[in-house]
Amino acid sequence: MTGLILAAPWSGSGKTTVTLGLLRASRDRGVAVRGAKSGPDYIDPRFHEAASGAPCPNLDAWAMSPAMIAGLAAGPGLLLVEGAMGLFDGAPPDGRGSVADLARQLRLPVVLVVDAARMAQSVGPIVAGFAAHDPEVQVAGVILNRVGSPRHETMLRRACPLPVLGAIARDAALALPSRHLGLVQAVERPDLEGFLAHAGASVGRQVDLDALAALATPLPDARPVPLRPPAQRIAVARDAAFAFAYPHLLDGWHAAGAENLPFSPLADEAAPPADLVYLPGGYPELHAGRLAGNLRFMASLRDRPVFGECGGYMAMGDALTDAEGRVHPMAGLLRLETSFAERRLHLGYRDLTCHSGPFAGGWAGHEFHYATTLRAEGRPLFSATDAEGTPLPPMGLTDGMAGGSFAHLIGPS
Repeated sequence: MTGLILAAPWSGSGKTTVTLGLLRASRDRGVAVRGAKSGPDYIDPRFHEAASGAPCPNLDAWAMSPAMIAGLAAGPGLLLVEGAMGLFDGAPPDGRGSVADLARQLRLPVVLVVDAARMAQSVGPIVAGFAAHDPEVQVAGVILNRVGSPRHETMLRRACPLPVLGAIARDAALALPSRHLGLVQAVERPDLEGFLAHAGASVGRQVDLDALAALATPLPDARPVPLRPPAQRIAVARDAAFAFAYPHLLDGWHAAGAENLPFSPLADEAAPPADLVYLPGGYPELHAGRLAGNLRFMASLRDRPVFGECGGYMAMGDALTDAEGRVHPMAGLLRLETSFAERRLHLGYRDLTCHSGPFAGGWAGHEFHYATTLRAEGRPLFSATDAEGTPLPPMGLTDGMAGGSFAHLIGPS
C-alpha cells in the first residue's frame, strides 16, 4: 500500500491526461493501481475509475479531517493522487487545502507534471523553485508534458535539476473535451475506452513506470471514518443530470447501516419508497426540457422528505431557465427560480451550519455553479461563511419536508 502525488506548477498542465495514462498503463502491466483526486471534483474521479478499474476517492485537505483523508487513501496497491490547480494553490488567504497540504498530511512524494510546450531551459528554475519552496513537500521527479520534438526533449532534460521520469510528446488525440464545470463526464463519452487505451499506450511508452513506482512511499494504515447517515433508506438520483454525489458520503452512509436506493430521473423513474430523497448536483440545465416532462419522477417527490444540492436544488424549484432562455417548470417544492441565460460563476469553500432536518449540524462544503437566482422566497437552510471566515448571506431554502441549496456537502465540520 504505497502512493505518490501528481501535481503541477499551474492549472492546465495536463495532469488529468497524464494520470489517466499512468493508471491505464499500470493496469495493463498487471499492477494493482488506484486513483484519487485532490480537492472537490466530481468529474475527474469517474475517469480515474474507468482507467484503473478501481474506486477513486476525493481527498480534500480543506474540508476533510486528516483521519478521514487517511481512511479514504488506505487500500491495496499503488495509489496515484491527481492534484488540483498548482501544487501550492489553495483557499484564501494562505492556500489551505492545497495539494501541498495533502502531501504533508499523507507524507507522499510529489511528481511534478510540467507543460513544456512553450519553454526549454526555463524548466530548470521552475522545477528548482518548486522543489525548494517547502522542505516538508518532497518534489521527487518530473514528467515533461507536450514536448515538441526529440531535440526539445534533450534541452529540457539537460536543464531539469530533478530526475525526469518521462517526456510525453504533443498529441491532439490526448485532449479531453470540457464544458463550464470541467470535463465532459465520463458517462457521456462513447469513445472513452478507446481514448483510455491510447492514453495508456502513449504514456506507458514515454514514461518509466518502474522508476515512477519506485518513488512511491507507504500510506498510513488507517480505517474509514464513520459517518452518520441522514436517513435509514435513501433514494439517490443517479444519471447524467444528477451525477455529482460524493462516493465517500454514499459509502459512509451505507457502512453505517443506511440503504442507498438509486433511481434515474432522466428515465422518468419514480423515487423509490425511502425515508429521504437525495437529489445531487449535476447538469439538469442540459436536460431541463426532458425533466420537466417526466411527470412520474416529479410526482414522486411530493409529500416526502427531499434534499437537493446545486442541480438537485434547482430541480426542486418552480422553474429553471436554460442557456437559450427557455423556461422549464420544475418540481415546485421550493419557491425558487434559477437561470442559465445570464451566467455568473459562484465558487469557493463554505463552512455551513444547518439548524434542522436530516443534515442538521456543521458541514464543510463547496459551491461551484454558474446559475443565477431569479427568485428565492422562504426560510434559509444554512448559515454560511467563506474559506476566510467571512459571513455570507444565508444559503438555500427549506419548506416543510423539502430543503436544498447550491452548496455541495463534503464532510462534517
